[in-house]
Amino acid sequence: MAAFRGPKVWLWRWRRNPLRRRSDALEAWVVLVAWAVTVLGGVFTGLAATQAVEHGLAQERAEWRSVAALLTEDAPDEGATESAGDLVWAKVRWTAADGSPRAGQARVFAGTVAGTSVTVWTDPDGRLVTRPATASQARLRASLVGVLVGVSAAGVPFVCGRLVRGRLERRRMEQWDQEWERIGPLWGRKTS
Repeated sequence: MAAFRGPKVWLWRWRRNPLRRRSDALEAWVVLVAWAVTVLGGVFTGLAATQAVEHGLAQERAEWRSVAALLTEDAPDEGATESAGDLVWAKVRWTAADGSPRAGQARVFAGTVAGTSVTVWTDPDGRLVTRPATASQARLRASLVGVLVGVSAAGVPFVCGRLVRGRLERRRMEQWDQEWERIGPLWGRKTS
């Protein structure tokens, strides 16, 4: 049989009550501030991270260019499985936007012969980069990063609020122990 607890009273820590302690009001404010900072901080930080990632990926799409490159040696066929489409690293050369010759390694299909033209991606300085993310891939990546950053940022004030509440609770229990040591022995006396 459960004890009757009575109806739940909302915002009881802010109501005037002779039994309300200062620590109750302080705890109420700590909880309110912690939740507000948790929610707002998490949302705004997540949105800022999402926007920053989307902007960075959009800049990559705008600046990175595909360039025709030539394989300078046969692509290795070793280690390739039976399935078509295995990619391996091979040496390629290309001409940068400024006209200078460049060389490096790129992923090509296994068994591709030297002299074959392949497409590589370069940044404005002519360095090899990966293919930029499409707009839909960028949105997905930005959303995932935004959620991860938002949840991480929201965790800090949430944990801090829990720690402060725990400290307040320990302090309240210590005060109750002191009161009980003072009042408890009086209950054992007989009144006659």
